[in-house]
Amino acid sequence: MYTPFPHRLLAACALPLMALQPLHAAATELVVIVSAKSQVASMRAEQVADIFLGQVGTFPDGAEAVALDQRIGTGLRDEFYARVTAKTPALLKAYWTKMIFTGRGQPPQEAGDSAAVRRMVADNPALIGYIDKAALDHSVKAVLVVR
Repeated sequence: MYTPFPHRLLAACALPLMALQPLHAAATELVVIVSAKSQVASMRAEQVADIFLGQVGTFPDGAEAVALDQRIGTGLRDEFYARVTAKTPALLKAYWTKMIFTGRGQPPQEAGDSAAVRRMVADNPALIGYIDKAALDHSVKAVLVVR
């Protein structure tokens, strides 16, 4: 089917602009948090990824670690997994499908938003979560700034 020249030009210009949109959405600064009561002071991205992907069930000091996720479909969740584990939502879904099918693990429990994650993590030193840095308060501490 023939597309008149101006429409082809417009379409060719629009695609690169659409590809840039996620860069503007990535302005949120994420932090990985633990309870203020926890002995953990800092963590590397690899250590956090291992906990969130069910590969490790302890913090670096040996204490129990239980991951707490944001809701599926939220931009914060997608950004966290892209930056920390290099997994897209589709890859993450495939990963957990395989883990569940083989009996090697279950995905983390989910909480509604950054405020809910912060409250739950603050109350339980075994939990680890991630939130928007703007939601930080004295009840939790950041162990990793996700860039």
